[in-house]
Amino acid sequence: METAPDDAVWLLLGDRSPALRARVLAELLDVPEDDPEYADLAARRLTDADTLDLLATRPADFQESVLLLARLGHLGLDRSHPRVAELHERVLAEQRADGAFPLTLFRTDDRYSMIPLQASIPLRALAAVGAATDPRAERAYDWLVDQRLPDGSWPTGMVAGQPGGVPAYRRLPGSPGCRANTQAALAALVLHPGRAGSEPARRAVDLLLRRETRDEWALGTEISRMHGRERAAGFISHHARFDLAFVLDLASRTGISPADARIGDLTAFLRGLRGAGGLWEHPSHPDLGRWLTLSLSVSLRRLDRALARGDSWAGEGPRLAFRSGAAPAGV
Repeated sequence: METAPDDAVWLLLGDRSPALRARVLAELLDVPEDDPEYADLAARRLTDADTLDLLATRPADFQESVLLLARLGHLGLDRSHPRVAELHERVLAEQRADGAFPLTLFRTDDRYSMIPLQASIPLRALAAVGAATDPRAERAYDWLVDQRLPDGSWPTGMVAGQPGGVPAYRRLPGSPGCRANTQAALAALVLHPGRAGSEPARRAVDLLLRRETRDEWALGTEISRMHGRERAAGFISHHARFDLAFVLDLASRTGISPADARIGDLTAFLRGLRGAGGLWEHPSHPDLGRWLTLSLSVSLRRLDRALARGDSWAGEGPRLAFRSGAAPAGV
């Protein structure tokens, strides 16, 4: 297993979390769901303290409900669990007829009449628990794709009929689009079985990879959020940090080739950060290092598999200089 060394796999399988071990079996070792060891771990994760804490959480608003749904999906739960099914229906009950969700449900600037995040953030959570192909979710996907700019990016939103501004930290090099909205749209698309390799998803990856910064300090930000170690503050600034592990996860789900020069450079950089035993260290939360290792190992494996299948793709985007600005908090 070239991209997930045996010693790393066995170290991951020694973790205390049954949710992590179940995902290692399924995503790194191709163990089927009816395998006795996998079935045992899948049952035990339902009674694990981390899962029970999430299941007992009572979200204060719509945005917290969406995050809770995404976090439960991260641990491997889906709509077959009654609490997940309840949250899934609660989120979809707020959907508008056009497929999007009301902006008033989010903590944001009331000048905007449309922000793509009003569909992409709920969609990602719904897809994480296996609801991507629910007809109601499909309407939201159609609405989301319709909001693209001509170059395939997504805008910040609309203010008085005009596109909202894009501050430096959210710029896409060579594009008028918003990185946070484009990344969030991609995060929803790649969890849909029929849209992960679609033109909108591939174009979003191509645009995101134009930003070739190496923000090592932000590595694993999304893992931290999924484990409640960092607050998912803000709305438009939700993806303010450029988390390279999350970017690689998203890109790898579209079937991009490791031969793409930008992917090649990114994976070389990330492999250079791997420590003893093939594990990566989380820069902010050392106890999440094994979850970060799982994410990166699975992403690297996807890249190799896409290349081996012969159906991978490489981007067209130019390699442009980029310098990010400071990100404001809580916008």
